[in-house]
Amino acid sequence: MRSDALIPTHPGLAEALGQSEAFLAFQEELSRVAKVDRPVLLVGERGTGKELAAARLHFLSRRWQGPFVILDGASLSPSLAEAELFGHEAGAFTGAAMRRPGRFERADGGTLFLDEAGNLPLSVQDKLLRVVEYGQYERVGGTQRLEADVRIVAATNADLPGLVRQGRFRADLLDRLAFCVLHLPPLRARGDDVLLLAEHFATRFAMEAGLPEPEFSTQARRALLTYAWPGNIRELRNTVERSVLRAEGGTITTLDFTPFASPWQHGPAVHADATAVSTPAGGGATPGPASAPDTAPTDAAMQHGDSGTATTAHAAPPGPQAWTQGTTLPDAVRHLEEDALRGALARTRHNRRAAAELLGLTYDQFRGLYRRHRDAIEKT
Repeated sequence: MRSDALIPTHPGLAEALGQSEAFLAFQEELSRVAKVDRPVLLVGERGTGKELAAARLHFLSRRWQGPFVILDGASLSPSLAEAELFGHEAGAFTGAAMRRPGRFERADGGTLFLDEAGNLPLSVQDKLLRVVEYGQYERVGGTQRLEADVRIVAATNADLPGLVRQGRFRADLLDRLAFCVLHLPPLRARGDDVLLLAEHFATRFAMEAGLPEPEFSTQARRALLTYAWPGNIRELRNTVERSVLRAEGGTITTLDFTPFASPWQHGPAVHADATAVSTPAGGGATPGPASAPDTAPTDAAMQHGDSGTATTAHAAPPGPQAWTQGTTLPDAVRHLEEDALRGALARTRHNRRAAAELLGLTYDQFRGLYRRHRDAIEKT
């Protein structure tokens, strides 16, 4: 369970970066709402930065010098949720040896951020409604009525009106929390903010890892902009940092969108928006869209999983160029290796693990070969 955040320099504030119209419109609305001391409900997909938005609401409000306390509703069991929120007296239940203040007491004069509010138990929702309406509560096992000078900011990625219809969330509590509902824009709606954030995450991670400042190739930048980012900013950060580490601080040409794809599975894993490799009847491997190969592949050549990835069987690398008079054998081998690397990377949309599998190499063997020919490959 996350601990209280009481320091104005919240670690996530520096990552509120963006220049897109959707991002700026949201920030403008957030700044306007921050001045009004009323509950706010933040709605957004996973990874869109709801906790960061709640922290900005707090530090832009008149309560900015007070505590900013976080409670994750998803981590609460029904038996402990009430005590976590409202505190308990000594002897209130087995193991309660002394009085313990709840999150409302700790947040007095500041902001209480209820993350994953849709997961709050119904028994707690009843008492939470009273706090929101009257600003009063009692500790578990106590009779003294306490005053709560707290602003509540709740967040969810669930359909709260739908939960109300299912009887899993109180309609009157939703009415009180929904004084102002702010919808966080998903990353796919923020255009070039993807590149801005990617460069920020890449530079910061390189500094932490002691690597040279990285840069993204044209292909990598295009991939960043065309990917759907279902995990939003959190997924972008993980993908970028993983790619910086694998590029060892150099030019990032490959973005691994599918880290769970095993390098030992039957065929390389190619992301759903990538170009798959189909094997026509003639035997040579030709690139083509996964959904429309020229001829039907065999059962082993193409399998679709629930994750939206396509799995292809081994396909032959590009054939060697004819040896020409005056070409030395080392030069011929070098050209063959460069052509094979280019072809495999093109067919797997620069997924290095998939390219290694395509060429029948281990990932370490592929990386060594790629380092040897990196300059020649990246020039083309």
